[in-house]
Amino acid sequence: MLRGFAGRAGVMLSLTAVAATLWLSATGRLGLYINPGYAPFATVMAVLGGLLAVAAFALVPAAAPRAAGREGRGRREGAPSPGAGEAVGRLRAAGSLLVVAAAVVGLLILPPRTLTSATASQRSLNVSGTLSRAQTSTLEGQDPAAYTVRDWASLLRYDTDGHLVGKSATLIGFVTPDRTDPANVFFITRFVITCCAVDAQPVGVPVYLPGWQKQYSADAWVTATGTFYESPHPTKGASTVITADQITNTAQPPQPYLTR
Repeated sequence: MLRGFAGRAGVMLSLTAVAATLWLSATGRLGLYINPGYAPFATVMAVLGGLLAVAAFALVPAAAPRAAGREGRGRREGAPSPGAGEAVGRLRAAGSLLVVAAAVVGLLILPPRTLTSATASQRSLNVSGTLSRAQTSTLEGQDPAAYTVRDWASLLRYDTDGHLVGKSATLIGFVTPDRTDPANVFFITRFVITCCAVDAQPVGVPVYLPGWQKQYSADAWVTATGTFYESPHPTKGASTVITADQITNTAQPPQPYLTR
């Protein structure tokens, strides 16, 4: 019986994951976990997975009764007692139940959250998330008003001659303190995802604003408009920063991640 319960718990865990995927897809929040372009495929696969899980739930057999002859045989010396086996089975069943309960709470009850500045500080900023040099060169001639944080971050990465100085930009992202000069600089940050949030890489544009912590908090979403200029402290970090003429708090966009 306990083995049957453990098997059904596994099926219930699968159904919980399927229900979470369909719920997130229906509410438009599946993009918080995977590339939005993969959402239709993930939804279809969740439906198929749900059907298979229901079929498996119906087919998981109950524990087979012990053979009559086995009950009559004496236990070999050193063999575990039936009571010990039952205790282990109960612990496994309880563990399976806890896993299912945790999945229900984590996937269906708690609201989904985006990656934060804490994650950004643990990953390399403006490295693998930016465009390649060849891709960045294609931005020339395009309307800067359509540039994303990733576009500006890519231009900054390859701008060794200060060509961006004097240019204006409007950026939308969340606040991430600069590692090297957190008192004066923060990054307007976004995550770039290829497949899902697991492979998300942060990109950002440095904003020079001494004492910024008095007005904005880490992870706050903001819209900033300003001009690029040479950093007053280039030895502490980025050589080119943006001085924001206007920074306003803004709502997190429906799709907070940028995609490749």
